[in-house]
Amino acid sequence: MNEKKILVVDDEVLILDLLREVFQSAGYTVLTAESGEEALKILQHESIMVMFLDIKLPGISGIELCKKIRVENQICVIHAMTGYNNIYGLLECRAVGFDDFFVKPVRMNLLKKAAQDAFEKLERWDIVGHELA
Repeated sequence: MNEKKILVVDDEVLILDLLREVFQSAGYTVLTAESGEEALKILQHESIMVMFLDIKLPGISGIELCKKIRVENQICVIHAMTGYNNIYGLLECRAVGFDDFFVKPVRMNLLKKAAQDAFEKLERWDIVGHELA
């Protein structure tokens, strides 16, 4: 089976470490970034189709990061993570191209299920393992 990569972007190192461990234990290859700028550098060299982005990041926000990713890749599955729960945040996330929205603290089984669902969707679309032009 093709390698299933996940990008996790969060400025809290403890959260990055936790999510890396959770996703790796579920069989995924995990790349992490502490900023939007670092995430964009990773995406220049890696084809990653499933992402979990914190909304509040130093520098480029998660909202801006999602917009930038969507310019290059409309098919990938991007999940928002935030400590703030309100309908305006959800609407803004949907408007810029996030596929899903999680409020911290998030139950790990929900994130694993979201990753699994995302890869199943991509496989259904015959996307996993193919480079997008």
